[in-house]
Amino acid sequence: MTTVHGSSVDIPTPDGTADAYLAHLDDGAPHPAVLLYMDAFGLRPHLKGMAERLAAAGYTVLVPNVFYRSGRAPLVELPDFINPSERPEIIESLRPAALTLTPEAAMRDAAAYLEWLAASPLTVDGKVGVTGYCMGASLALRTAGTHPDHVAAAAGFHGAFLATDAPDSPHLLADRITAELYFGHADQDTTNPADQIARLERALTTAGVHHRSETYTGAHHGFTQADTAMHSPEATQRHWNALLDLLGRTL
Repeated sequence: MTTVHGSSVDIPTPDGTADAYLAHLDDGAPHPAVLLYMDAFGLRPHLKGMAERLAAAGYTVLVPNVFYRSGRAPLVELPDFINPSERPEIIESLRPAALTLTPEAAMRDAAAYLEWLAASPLTVDGKVGVTGYCMGASLALRTAGTHPDHVAAAAGFHGAFLATDAPDSPHLLADRITAELYFGHADQDTTNPADQIARLERALTTAGVHHRSETYTGAHHGFTQADTAMHSPEATQRHWNALLDLLGRTL
């Protein structure tokens, strides 16, 4: 039986070196590439497990530490299970790192990640898939709009601040997107309220982007993250079904 191999890798970027986790089938063959963007808690065992699950489905998956400018992962000590009472303090401790990840810096990084995947002998030629969680959903959307020639599909789950009033909101890149998109929104999510979901939908529809957006009833922000109290097994499985369907059709 083919097994999944995971290893730590370093990705050169214009601003330094991003540490990352790479998961792939241990069969010596190239597979379609997937760039997986982390949530705010960062690169940790749970996200590595998600990458390995994707790899087992036939993909080569890269999970970069997008906060690398502030240090290698983990930037802060995380409990094995994150409770609501601990969440604000952890988020606050990560805020300085998050502030270094401007849209411009994030997209310089995205170019480096995509270039590294394209050069890897573990990936097939052609476009990649991108998926992201929490803040990573915004990065996935922004990557699809900034690097349309490289992205075949992008997905975002319990995304944060996808369609704000800011002049650099990621939804404003909709008219540049050529990838197929999928969004799984949490209806109990203050970082992505109904008005922003509607704004994102209007932008994608107006731009003619092939997409599907679904709101998961009863799901909270972070519902895919099994090492947090926000986890929903039902919503997580729905996410896997949607993500694997998207990647299977496009890659």
